[in-house]
Amino acid sequence: MSTTRRKFLQQTATSSAAGLLAGLPKGWVGSVYANGGPEVSQVRFGIIALTDCASIVMAHELGLFKKYGIQSVIAKEASWAVIRDKLSLGENQATHMLFGMPFASTMGLAGSPVKPMVIPWLLNRNGQAITLTNKLKPARTAGQVKPMVEQAKASGKPMTFAMTFPPGTHAMWLRYWLASGGIHPDKDISLITIPPPQMVANMKVGKMDGFCVGEPWNQRAITDGIGYTAVTTQQIWRDHPEKVCAFTEEFALRNPRTVKAILKALHESSVWIDKLENRPHVAEVVSQASYINCPKEVILSRLQGKYDYGDGRSEQDPWYMTFSSRECNAPRRSFGLWWLSQFRRWGMVKGTPDYQGIVKKVLRTDLYLEAMKEIGVTSKGQDMQKEKFFDGVVFDPADPEKYARSFAVNSLAQ
Repeated sequence: MSTTRRKFLQQTATSSAAGLLAGLPKGWVGSVYANGGPEVSQVRFGIIALTDCASIVMAHELGLFKKYGIQSVIAKEASWAVIRDKLSLGENQATHMLFGMPFASTMGLAGSPVKPMVIPWLLNRNGQAITLTNKLKPARTAGQVKPMVEQAKASGKPMTFAMTFPPGTHAMWLRYWLASGGIHPDKDISLITIPPPQMVANMKVGKMDGFCVGEPWNQRAITDGIGYTAVTTQQIWRDHPEKVCAFTEEFALRNPRTVKAILKALHESSVWIDKLENRPHVAEVVSQASYINCPKEVILSRLQGKYDYGDGRSEQDPWYMTFSSRECNAPRRSFGLWWLSQFRRWGMVKGTPDYQGIVKKVLRTDLYLEAMKEIGVTSKGQDMQKEKFFDGVVFDPADPEKYARSFAVNSLAQ
């Protein structure tokens, strides 16, 4: 039994044996499941070295996957492309993934082969950031960066910004932020793809002027003295969707009980992580070389909402990364519609996409609701709601095409 699991069991020692048994899922008989158990017991989970892999890692370390009949293996992968490919090929059966990736794979966009994927679970909200090299201080907005972008472009050596995967969350946050200041991400700068753990090293040797990535790599840039946080993603869009637990559509159709067992374990893990008193232990666990491979102190500060921006600003941010609270895990249709509107805005699709049809196919709210109902969790989140961004622009999910076409800075493909 691992040290982590021992600690977890010690924390729950006040519960009686009967109480613990009552918490086990239906179908559990000793170490054997009846017919109501998962169809597949061996599940390999892909992760990237980011703080928001925590609920998958802790469900494994605390024995929660095992509680629901899943023998889990956690596989740290090198890049989001590898994450996609290993899920597509069946080497991993479930995976930590950027919100936009299952849509891109289902639609065959941005170099992704067509492979339908589904999202029944959002892993987290908030907690990403845009980091700029110290050479750009004191600029904090894209508008303040624009003169430097124009000067570099005129010299024939455009500035370089990095994101982690073209249809992913970091790409969309960076594109939206740049465009808010009149910077065209496809014309005014060089926009490159770098895996999250390599961001800091590439900035350190002068290969980029800014990047958007998840934690702990923004904090690591500050700790290493090479960059500062211009803006957090929760400042761009409060409580935005971020990472998901994704499956191929084929796997989910064949193994719905397995998927639901995984979601139940993730629910328990997510609730546990969102208790701030548990976050120091979370940071200690995920800091290990087999997961993030970063000092726990670098991970913990922003996991607790303690933000030192590296430019003289600091605050206790109430909108830090969450894993369960405020209906964090529910797959809302409005989120999917916003993503497709950005695919449209940036020319990743030609013509008007089938907004409703694609979202219905990818976002499996039914699996989420069924799994939660089976463990007595009621979801009250709104499936469709308007969202307001930091620039004052409001997204109305009732008309995503109109929204996509409303921006002056765009790469619309007719």
